Order: sequence, then structure tokens, then C-alpha cells
Amino acid sequence: MALTALAALPLPRRAEVNETTAPTLTSITGAQRRLEATTPARELARGAVAHVDLANRVLGRAERSRFADDIRAVLSEAAGFAAWVHADMQDTGTARTYYRLAIGSARQARHSLLAGYMIGSLAAFEIDADDPASALGLLSKARQELGERPPAIARAWLSSIEALGHATARDASAALGALREAESAVLAGERASAPPWPWVFPFDHAKLAGYRALVMVRLGRADEAVAAFAESLSSTQPATKQRGVLMIEIATAKAMSGHYDEAFHLATGALTVGVTYGSERVIQRARRFRRTYGGPVTAGVRAFDDHLRTILL
Repeated sequence: MALTALAALPLPRRAEVNETTAPTLTSITGAQRRLEATTPARELARGAVAHVDLANRVLGRAERSRFADDIRAVLSEAAGFAAWVHADMQDTGTARTYYRLAIGSARQARHSLLAGYMIGSLAAFEIDADDPASALGLLSKARQELGERPPAIARAWLSSIEALGHATARDASAALGALREAESAVLAGERASAPPWPWVFPFDHAKLAGYRALVMVRLGRADEAVAAFAESLSSTQPATKQRGVLMIEIATAKAMSGHYDEAFHLATGALTVGVTYGSERVIQRARRFRRTYGGPVTAGVRAFDDHLRTILL
């Protein structure tokens, strides 16, 4: 009788979307982001793609529910992380595909702040890819997305990326003007109680100093770059892979100042970070630094070259 009664029970319904679904999916993306700082991108890529696929399937079930926009926002954030992971692997085509998905999902969710954030993230990616013209066009679109009165943190962040874009295009006047706009926004943002999502941390003077340093490197102002790096790093401790990127930037500034062995000591350290943490992005930046170097072949340069050959083999 017991077995007969068990067989007669109704089958469980397919998992339904409710008020807990979006926060649960968001927490998975958050955990992946925390792992990213010290985990090779190739070890995260499969899980990041699977999470995007999961969010897409959940959205299919939620399409006609009141939770649909929340799930679209979750999908946008998951796709943005997948884009970042593929960018770290130097898989630029796949990264752009996921950035487009992130932007489209944010727009469908009618979340203008998230859409602006994802467009700004794509702009930063294009600057890394040495396409500042495309990046500056994207930043204009990001501002349109945010409307006339965006939060101060959004203005500070976008203006900082704009400054970097202009500096990469060798437009010093426009770059310095954008830095002034960012400084004004940072001051305005000091009155905010907490940054709005999708930002997690405030955009403060230390972060602005980091962007100023990058701008000065691209404008060839070595002393100002080193001073800005010192200001930024005295207040913030970048994640390991990001530290590798910054080591290359500081190395560039040091080479400009004629401190060649110190520059290549930093570049060699960055190479080690790139190999240890599987960041092709860091490795390629180190290789680009070597290709563009035109100074004397010192002991530090030879040590870097030996290390690079070992990696390539």
C-alpha cells in the first residue's frame, strides 16, 4: 500500500523562479569574482560560461514573470564576468561577444546604470586593445545611457576611462580635462553613503590616482606617473593579477626616466605573475613592453629576455 501511495503522489513541479532566484545567482557571480583575483582565467572560464547559460535558462522560465528584469540583470552581470575572464585569456572575440550580451541584457532589464557600467567596461577593454577611438565613442553611448543626472561614482569612473582613452590617442589637453572632471566627481561622491550597484567599492582619490598614473605613462610624463602610482599604492592593495599589470606600467615610467634595470626587474616580476596566475593579458603586456623598448641592453634587459625565452619554450 505504501508503495502504491508513493506512486500516486504528484510529480514535483519544475523549479520556479521566485524572489530568491536572482540573489542566489548573483551570489555565484560574486564568488567567481572573488576567485578571479588569484585563479588562472582558464580555470574559471568554463564555470563562467556555464553560469551564463544557467542564467539564460532561468530567464526562459521567468520570461513572463515579475522577476524577469531581475534575472536579466543577473544575466548581464554574469556575461560581464565571462567577458572579463576571456579578456584575461586574450580571447578578444569571445570577450566582445559576452560584453555585447551583458549590455543587451542590462538594457532589456531597463537598468540604465548597469547598461552604462557594461558599456564603460567594454570601452576600457577597447583601450587595452589599442583602439581609443572606439572606446571614446562607447563612452559617449554610456553617458547617454545614464541620463542627465548619473551618480557621482559613474561620472568619476567614466571620466577616468575617458582620460585614459584620450591619453592613449595622445590628446593631452582632452586627457587632462577628463581627469579634472573625474576629480570633481570624486569630491561630489564623498558625500554618498554607499556606492550603487553594480559598483562594489567607492571610487576614491586613490583609485583616481591610479588612473592618473596610467594617463601620465601614456603621455610620457614619467615623474608625474611615478608620483601618482606612489599615491595610489599607498592607499590600495591591488589584486595579484592587477598588480602584474601595474608593474608593467610602472616599468614603462621607470624606463622613460632612464632607470632601465629597475624597469626590467619590474617587468620580469610581472612576467612571473602572468605565468603563475595564467594571465595571458599580463604576459602580452610584458612582451609589448619589451618590443617597444629602445634603450640600452643592460643586465636587467638580458635577464628579462632569458626569462621570456624560458616561458615561451
